[in-house]
Amino acid sequence: MAVEAVERSVTDLGRRAGSTLDEIRRRVDTVDPERLARALGWLSIGLGLAEIVTPRLVETLTGIRDRRGALRLAGARELATGIGILSRPRDARWLWARVAGDAMDLALLGEALPRSNGTTGRVVAATAAVVGVTAIDALSADRVGRDAKPGDEIAASAGATVTINRSAAELYRFWRDLRQLPRFMKHVVSVEPIGDRRSHWVAAAPAGTRIEWDAEIVEDRPNERIGWRSVGVAAVHHAGSVRFEPAPGGRGTKVTVELRYHPPGGAVGAFVAKLLGRDPAQQAQEDLRRFKQLVETGEIATNAMRADAKEAAR
Repeated sequence: MAVEAVERSVTDLGRRAGSTLDEIRRRVDTVDPERLARALGWLSIGLGLAEIVTPRLVETLTGIRDRRGALRLAGARELATGIGILSRPRDARWLWARVAGDAMDLALLGEALPRSNGTTGRVVAATAAVVGVTAIDALSADRVGRDAKPGDEIAASAGATVTINRSAAELYRFWRDLRQLPRFMKHVVSVEPIGDRRSHWVAAAPAGTRIEWDAEIVEDRPNERIGWRSVGVAAVHHAGSVRFEPAPGGRGTKVTVELRYHPPGGAVGAFVAKLLGRDPAQQAQEDLRRFKQLVETGEIATNAMRADAKEAAR
């Protein structure tokens, strides 16, 4: 009997959740998509300002503790997304950026739940509210995306070059073994090959969260060039390439990385990313510098290692 009661409860819960989602979908379909997008844009701006200016109040209302830095970072993201939506309300990528932000907020709340002694109710209530908003954001983005026109997307690009005192063949072999990439790519946690050309990537994201995506190699010229692109659903759709060319004067190999991507929040999101120290061009240059150190010396110099070297010299 107890098992049957549990089964009935689970079935009823699933029925209610499905009914609620259907109701949200019906309501979303009755509202003008541009008007709804603008409302979500103003919601992002209001929430972003609250998280930046009054993070302590947000902590009190949501039950989150000691995460003001993460809240301010989330606030900057909300501001960028809100401005983007208001500037281009019929560009679905701005709305999908809200969905990605909702996922980060849910991760933050999930992290806070085990430490919410005395505030569990507020964390659960905030989580339920974010889940509801996520459904609205996703349905709105899907609806706007159906009417998307070519040219609505805002693409960005970045690149970096470094000369390495190693042969092109050696550098190509190192880079082509994708499991090696997290050794010098700062924000990449892991890369697992799926067959010869596909791979699964995990990267560190703001507020202690992680994002994952699949990528495929679309161009592979041994010792010369590797090109790739993200496939399927990705938090940031991107494509890129790395070239290996002989350096002038026989000084090794010139390595050039080029990236093309659609930042969450479009051009505004890219600008905020620079302010937060996450400019892709800067990251690419730093990653290439670490790549150079790794293949030339076998290790990457850190601040601690430099301090030890200075001490030894003294």
